[in-house]
Amino acid sequence: MRILLLAHSFNSLTQRVWIELAARGHDLALELDIADSVTEEAIALFRPDLVVAPFLKRAIPASVWQAVRCLIIHPGPPGDRGPAALDWAILEGRKEWEVTVLEAVAGFDAGPVWAHRGFAMRDATKGSLYRREATEAAVEALVEAIAKIEASEKPLPAPPGAFRPSPPLSLRAIDWQHDATAVILRKIRSADGAPGLNDLIDGHEFRLFDAEAAGMSGPPGRLVGCSGDGVIRATKDGAVRIGQLKPMGPQSLKLPAAHYLTLDALPDLGHQDIAYEERGEVGMLSFPFHNGAMSTGQCQRLRDAFLEAAQRPTRVILLTGGADYWSNGIHLGCIEAADSPADESWANINAIDDLAEAIITCTSHLTVAALEGNAGAGGVFLALAADLVLMRPGIVLNPHYKGMGNLYGSEYWTYLLPRRATPEQAHRILEARLPMGVDEALSLGLADAPLHDALAQAQALAEPAGFARKLAEKRKNREQDEANKPLATYRAQELEKMRQNFYGFDSSYHVARYHFMFKSPKSRTPLYLAPHRR
Repeated sequence: MRILLLAHSFNSLTQRVWIELAARGHDLALELDIADSVTEEAIALFRPDLVVAPFLKRAIPASVWQAVRCLIIHPGPPGDRGPAALDWAILEGRKEWEVTVLEAVAGFDAGPVWAHRGFAMRDATKGSLYRREATEAAVEALVEAIAKIEASEKPLPAPPGAFRPSPPLSLRAIDWQHDATAVILRKIRSADGAPGLNDLIDGHEFRLFDAEAAGMSGPPGRLVGCSGDGVIRATKDGAVRIGQLKPMGPQSLKLPAAHYLTLDALPDLGHQDIAYEERGEVGMLSFPFHNGAMSTGQCQRLRDAFLEAAQRPTRVILLTGGADYWSNGIHLGCIEAADSPADESWANINAIDDLAEAIITCTSHLTVAALEGNAGAGGVFLALAADLVLMRPGIVLNPHYKGMGNLYGSEYWTYLLPRRATPEQAHRILEARLPMGVDEALSLGLADAPLHDALAQAQALAEPAGFARKLAEKRKNREQDEANKPLATYRAQELEKMRQNFYGFDSSYHVARYHFMFKSPKSRTPLYLAPHRR
């Protein structure tokens, strides 16, 4: 079918829908929901058989849904209506939830139901549930709905339902004197990733993100400690750590709490964003950095942790990243907030290169990158530094830099990518600017195998029968590669290009980063997503 995706932005769900529908052979285009007239023009140009709306913030105009069937993915059960279904599910402590694929009609989320799927709710943020369980359910339901349409089946009538607006601020407001830790976490998580939970800290208004229980106590509401760059605030029965803050106002950035608060006088529990654990011959290094962004300091600490792991009497180092993201490369937020974004960009790219170099040159262990969560830009190429790359089916990859103002990229990609992909494959990976699923990553050489059980797969690599041979082969290949062209040469060549991106006359990277961080409204759909406009 010719399917037009209509979306407010090319978010994670929309990207996953693109991947799944493209894999099934559908002819795809995307149009960003900028204005009714623009959508009408896209319909006339692309002439779709079907419109799919994975993520919208307003109703589809009647001129569109009356002209072509439109399917809406709604993150709530049949009969649920409104823009904040997951928010309500978290606030109300629901144990089970659903995603519904319905047809657009005049009423908001009131159309007939083509398919729906249920999922179990975790104690997690709205963003995490949306990216994982809700996305999986949405894809399954959408595939079923399209199959029914192709088979000329009919949808079910919409069940009775009432429209529910976004939860009022009063319902989510934290009462630090009386709310239990679990209640506070539920309130914050219901608004994380967007818009964040409004609160006052030391008389300043912030939106709160990235909250978890903390092992401290004190007078309710008081700041009682810090943990790395996060602040710890006491509750009536414990404490919560708040990792990210965003000041109220249009021109503000979500950043680690330490960027906005003075935490020096508070007791410090230390950084909690990198953890190491040993299971037999495998050392597991996890680094669930917020949204997969890796600041200069985080890259430096992760490199130190990796080098320490390489001193341990194990055989395999397993790099697990985080559950939602493995890595998205350098931290654009910290860069945007720096006094000199160019200097911070330079420091950050060198720090992540140091980390990549440590992984590449590790000849004491075999290394495994286990991508449980999504990865983008430099984060994808950082994973290629490992000897074995495993990817969980269902994650979304964006293995390209050019969308960020034609950034050249580093992380030794000019060394790592040609080891795995043919020149034609490498060109396709770097130039497409499109999201990629695991099946395509496997076919192009970006992954070695699907991730099923990371620890078991790493332990298999550590088996005595083959370990010594594999390690000897790794050392020999590294020596030969170094003799052919030193790693330092690859790095110098990449960084010379990056220096031009950061300090040169072409400011495209800085402009693109600004618009990305401040979520500037799009004025048009990028042509690589909109073949009907080329």
